[in-house]
Amino acid sequence: MCAEQISVFIENKEGRLAEVTAILRDANVNIRALSLADTTDFGVLRLIVNNNEGAKTALKKEGFTVGITQVIAVEVRDEPGGLNNILDPLSENEVNVEYMYAFANPQCKNAIMIFRFDDHDKALKILAEQNIKVINSQEICNL
Repeated sequence: MCAEQISVFIENKEGRLAEVTAILRDANVNIRALSLADTTDFGVLRLIVNNNEGAKTALKKEGFTVGITQVIAVEVRDEPGGLNNILDPLSENEVNVEYMYAFANPQCKNAIMIFRFDDHDKALKILAEQNIKVINSQEICNL
């Protein structure tokens, strides 16, 4: 049970992030979570949105390079050690976290983290064995 993430490659220059968010606004696409990683010349904007196809179409129309990636959204107990309850069994089973970021949700008492693992199938199996709640794209948009 994976969620879909939009990845947008943007130049690392003034105004480009605002341009992307304006395009999404104008396409009536709601951003639910995001992460921005940059280098000297470009950045990768990772987004969880309520309408992947609408976002992809609108951004490509404006000349942006867009990809869709499978990620795993996990409910993490909002308490000391909550994240380690997720990471420890994955680490013990040699599943690598490629990247992760948080999902802001004031309506949920727990945190939601978005993960990209080197082996999604193995990660999903371990999470299920640990009774850790995995959230799909539709559930994210309904939060």
